[in-house]
Amino acid sequence: MFHKEGAKIIFITLIIVVGLIFISDAFISTNWIKSAIIILAIALLFLVLQFFRNPKRVADNSDNHILAPVDGKVVVIEEVYEPEYFKEKRLMVSIFMSPINVHVTRYPVNGVVKYSKYHPGKYLVAWHPKASEENERTTIVINNRIYGEIMYRQIAGALARRIVNYAEEGMRVVQGKDAGFIKFGSRVDIYLPLGTEVNVKLGEKAIGAKTIISKK
Repeated sequence: MFHKEGAKIIFITLIIVVGLIFISDAFISTNWIKSAIIILAIALLFLVLQFFRNPKRVADNSDNHILAPVDGKVVVIEEVYEPEYFKEKRLMVSIFMSPINVHVTRYPVNGVVKYSKYHPGKYLVAWHPKASEENERTTIVINNRIYGEIMYRQIAGALARRIVNYAEEGMRVVQGKDAGFIKFGSRVDIYLPLGTEVNVKLGEKAIGAKTIISKK
């Protein structure tokens, strides 16, 4: 199963691959060159399909826990000042996605979207300390019945050139459902109330809609 955001790129890649195979077969007589082109073309298609894969995930839907919004590696767990919405200190958990990770963003909690804003910006590497404030990003706040207001922020990386966000203010969203997509390498920060117990550790691999970030 592949994400709808990849349909156009997958289609274009498929045309390129078929074209390369046809051209190599029709105009190249050297077998090893022909084979190399075919292998590279198929590898390109495989990488694109791998990037836009969208595995079906059924979340253990509950207001008593916060789930990871994306697949990736937990790279930051620390108290930070959040200047855009809360304007106070929050506990931030950051998950870094490499190009080989699933790049679907999923809602970490049930609730109503209170805030959703897109910010144009730079394309620093996603793990850069300034990426949360200077890179292209979207900020989403969901009001959850148990945890109150939970923020997550989609952040573009050095390769990412488009962030897709489906959350709109006033929407009622369901934990684990498709919330958007980030193309080609990125990061998602989750901002929790101070004192929230965190159930993940630095370096841990997170799975979107499965890994429990916090529970009560």
